[in-house]
Amino acid sequence: MIFSRIAALSLAVLLCACSSTKEPVAAVTKAKSVAKLLDFKQTATLQVRWQNAIGDAGNNALQPAVVGDAVYAANAKGALFRLQGASGKQLWQIESGFVISAGVGAGEGLVLIGGLKGELAAYAEDGKLRWQSKVSSEVLSAPQVANGIVVVRTGDGRITGLSAVDGTRQWLYERATPALVVRSHAGVTIKRGVVYAGFAGGKLAAIGLKNGVVAWESAVSQPRGNTELERISDITSLPVVDDEQVCAVSFQGRLACFDIAQGSLLWSRDLSSDRGMVLQGKYLYLTDADGIVSALDKSSGSALWKNDQLTLRQTTTPTVFGNYVAVGDYEGYLHLLSRDDGAFVARLKTEEGAIQVAPLELDGGLLLHTTTGGLYSVLPH
Repeated sequence: MIFSRIAALSLAVLLCACSSTKEPVAAVTKAKSVAKLLDFKQTATLQVRWQNAIGDAGNNALQPAVVGDAVYAANAKGALFRLQGASGKQLWQIESGFVISAGVGAGEGLVLIGGLKGELAAYAEDGKLRWQSKVSSEVLSAPQVANGIVVVRTGDGRITGLSAVDGTRQWLYERATPALVVRSHAGVTIKRGVVYAGFAGGKLAAIGLKNGVVAWESAVSQPRGNTELERISDITSLPVVDDEQVCAVSFQGRLACFDIAQGSLLWSRDLSSDRGMVLQGKYLYLTDADGIVSALDKSSGSALWKNDQLTLRQTTTPTVFGNYVAVGDYEGYLHLLSRDDGAFVARLKTEEGAIQVAPLELDGGLLLHTTTGGLYSVLPH
C-alpha cells in the first residue's frame, strides 16, 4: 500500500509541473485492481429528462452551477453556456477568449470562470461581461462570491478577495508551502462571512471574507514518513461547514472536525481522501482515496456504513438528496446509494466520458457533467 501511494504521489508531483490535472487516485488504479460493477436488484429507477453537449472539459474539473432554473456550464476551449434547467435548452453561449480551467461559480447576479493564465471573468446572468481581472497564477477551482466579495484560489496556493462590482483586489492571503505538493482543484468554502480553506501540509484556516485576516489556523494532519513523498499530507478537497463545526480531510492523513468559533479540535480519525465529503444533518458522507463511500457520525467520526464496491473507480465526492447518496465514476456511471445503509438502489450509464465532479441537485433530480462535455438531467423514481 505504501508503495502504491508513493508511486501515485510521484506521478501527481510530476504532473503538477507539466500542467496536467490528473489526480493521485488515477495513478493508483494502474497499480491495483479496479472494482468490477456487480449486478444488484434495483429498487429505484433513473430517468434522463434531457441531455446536451457543450464541449470537452479536457483535464479540468469544470463544475456546472445551478441558480434557480438556470444551469451555467463551461468547456475547456473557452465557451460559457446558460441552459434552461427544466428542458436543457441553450439560452446563450459566449466565448471568453481564454482557456477555461475553473468554473463555474455563480451567485449575487454573477457568473464566474477562471483561466490557465490567471484570467478571471465575471458575467451578468444575461451573458454580458461585467469585468475581467488577473490573478497571480492559474485558477483551478470555481471562484466563489458572497457579500460582495469574489474569492478565487490559484495554483500557487494564494487566495484573493476581489470586489464583486469591478474585480479590483481587496485582499490577498498567501502562505509558505512545502517543497512537494499534490496538485488539486481544492477551492474554498464560505459560510457566514468566513472563508475556510485547506492547504498543503494538512493545515486548515479560517479567513475573514471582508479583509482576508486569519481568524484561526488548525492542523488537520501532521506529515509522517521518512521521505518528502511519504510526508505529503495535503488537503485537496473542500472543507465542509455547518452552524457548529467545520471538517476537513487530507490525502494520506486524517479527517478532523473543529469548532467554528475558535478552531479547537472536536475529534479526528485516520482516513485518507483526495475527493472530499459532504455534511448533511447529523452525518458526514465521504469518498476516500480508494473510492470507498462511507457515512460517519459528525459528532464523533464513528462509521454508520461503508460501501467498498466502487474501489478505485475514481468515485466522485458524494451528493446527498432526499433518501439517496449519489456518486459518479470514471466510466460515466451514476450510482445511487441508500442514505440509510449505503446499499445500491439504482445505476445509470451515461453515453460518454467520466463523471469527475460531484452531481448537483437540479429540480428534484440531479445534474451530471462528463469530461467529454455531456450534461444530463436525471430524475430518480
